[in-house]
Amino acid sequence: MVDKGLVNHGWTYINIDDTWQGKRGGEFRGIQGNQKFPDMKGLCDFVHGLGLKIGIYSTPWITSYAGYIGGSSDLEEGNWAIEVQGHQTGWKHGKFPFADNDAKQWAAWGMDYLKYDWNPNDVPHVTEMAKALRASGRDIVYSLSNSAPFELAGEWVKLAHCWRTTGDIVDTWASVSGIGFAQDRWNLYGGPGHWNDTDMLVVGHVGWGPALHPCNLTPDEQYTHISLWCLLASPLLIGCDLAQLDEFTLSLLTNDEVLEIDQDPLGKQARRIQSSEEFEIWARDLSDGSKAVGLFNKKFLSEEADEITVTWQQLGVSGSQKVRDLWRQKDLGDFDGKFTTKVPVHGVAMLKIASK
Repeated sequence: MVDKGLVNHGWTYINIDDTWQGKRGGEFRGIQGNQKFPDMKGLCDFVHGLGLKIGIYSTPWITSYAGYIGGSSDLEEGNWAIEVQGHQTGWKHGKFPFADNDAKQWAAWGMDYLKYDWNPNDVPHVTEMAKALRASGRDIVYSLSNSAPFELAGEWVKLAHCWRTTGDIVDTWASVSGIGFAQDRWNLYGGPGHWNDTDMLVVGHVGWGPALHPCNLTPDEQYTHISLWCLLASPLLIGCDLAQLDEFTLSLLTNDEVLEIDQDPLGKQARRIQSSEEFEIWARDLSDGSKAVGLFNKKFLSEEADEITVTWQQLGVSGSQKVRDLWRQKDLGDFDGKFTTKVPVHGVAMLKIASK
């Protein structure tokens, strides 16, 4: 993150995922790190010393997805051990006995972020951890995972800072486009302090465990992926091996003009303003009064690039407008009434449109 310069482009959190968990213990009887993470306080201090922040992972289940100790268990004492439909879970107990213990431990270590992972997310467990984090004495980002039920979106806004709107993403066009273009219904619930999370970015060398592979998305599909996530104001999480970060992937992750759309302080998620089987147009209001616009070509890969047009009427603007290509960081000129450009198959034109 530091050596490759990502820290200079807004990338801030190093988040530890599942498999760090050892036994309960210490001053707070919280989950301690296992042999792979023997000094969590030292690790937090080291990461903070680099100018970064650090995150941790947990679950209200008895065990995590990877089979490590969860928030409802003290495995050494054999507590809370039941099995429901083949999965160990603390769900049926109706309470989460160790929320305060774990939150206090994370705060004492210096954690800045919690990914809290189980499915389906439910209001009682989300509420209990929300209260524990707020009482921990430390400002900790509270991120819910995964597939937060849409019908409870109003609750997630009150309780958490961000919530996964989907299951796990993979590096295929079907997964990326299926997730990204299905987010319009969440629009009313995203904003400063509470964000719709469309899952991690699957560019670079991705996968789980040692079997990593170069991203299966074409370059144009990767441009679409980053553009759409930024238009959606989604939290951006790098999901690849940074040690194998190639120049193309690094350029995707360090284009400040594109990242500024995601990080715009107005925090307003883009809306779909045109949709068909072949094309999508999404537009987002920005804090400076301009519009961020994505023109997306969803045609089959065997087909050719097509012209896509966005009109000023669709954007709710009038008069001459200045159009800038954000990926190329290039002004395209002043246009009246509409803008038309060719967009490659599965590709995007990422634009900023502003009054002269």
